[in-house]
Amino acid sequence: MSSKTSTCLLDPIPTKLFKDILPVILNTIITIINTSLENGYVPQSFKFAVIKPLLKKPNLDPDILANYRPISNLPFISKVLEKVVVKQLYRHLQDNSVFEKFQSEYRAYHSTETALVKVTNDLLLAADAGLVSILVLLDLSAAFDTIDHNILLQRLECEVGIRGKALCWFKSYLSNRYQFVHVNQQSSPCSQVSYGVPQGSVLGPILFLLYMLPLGNIIRSHDINFHCYADDTQLYLSMKPDQTNQIDRLSDCIREIKTWMTTNYLRLNPGKTEVIILGPHKLRECLSKQIITLDNVSISSSSTVRNLGVLFDQDISFKAHINLACKTAYFHLRNIAKIRNILPRSDAEKLIHAFVSTRLDYCNSLLAAC
Repeated sequence: MSSKTSTCLLDPIPTKLFKDILPVILNTIITIINTSLENGYVPQSFKFAVIKPLLKKPNLDPDILANYRPISNLPFISKVLEKVVVKQLYRHLQDNSVFEKFQSEYRAYHSTETALVKVTNDLLLAADAGLVSILVLLDLSAAFDTIDHNILLQRLECEVGIRGKALCWFKSYLSNRYQFVHVNQQSSPCSQVSYGVPQGSVLGPILFLLYMLPLGNIIRSHDINFHCYADDTQLYLSMKPDQTNQIDRLSDCIREIKTWMTTNYLRLNPGKTEVIILGPHKLRECLSKQIITLDNVSISSSSTVRNLGVLFDQDISFKAHINLACKTAYFHLRNIAKIRNILPRSDAEKLIHAFVSTRLDYCNSLLAAC
């Protein structure tokens, strides 16, 4: 089994020991999984989660609760069962072309890098054609935690084509779930979960993508370019600076997205949604004088925005991203150099890979022409 060896509080034995005795209990585990799938039922003991609050970013204030993400730690065997289901569900989605065409998560040969290459290529082609582009980075608040189970089950049945025992299994998986928070060796009382899918689960991300399926058609109906990666959605529209009527189309699209999200118990966060104008300097200056907000979202006064971990600048030159990557790499190299004399070569290489080369390599195909 390829699952990590991390152990959940709810596991009766440590995961490492579980793997060591796997040959002895393998047939029993297979029986449990097959019985669950054949009967469309998830054992109640698999539906408890230990919540471990983790800071969304290392530099955030730990005293502000909104800065934490509730990560669910689940029993080991429940994750094995979820992996089996995900494998079959993924094959069904692939065979029936259910995945959103412009969604790059959970798809083979797709990544944040392929998503950004597609968007960057479109923006550069527009700039070469003498057009200016508006890029909108939508931000959702607690997206995984507010998913409505009834709506999700309806999506699975009507849009994904899951019926019969398979649909019963998902109903069982989503119903009667419980969780408790565990921090500093202290645990909160257990509470029932009526909304959302567990963050940290195997099934959670793919169920979220299926919940968001209608969003693509809404954006397409306004003839707006877009690309998604998990819950990060970006809209972009290219135009001549004097074609300000095109902006109304983008505003209408954002307005309809907000309405759809409200109906589906999701919330767009205007405070973290960013808008930036990209393209030739003179053209974007001309356009920026004409618009200040886009459906109550302020046009970014900054010359850069962070898009899936990459800094986009208004010239689409990536100079700001390169400078930041070099600065960060130098900072970590200097710190590693201070302890290099007491480190074995293998450990030094691991540190350099973790803190330096991975940052330099991330989405480096975007920098091919820089």
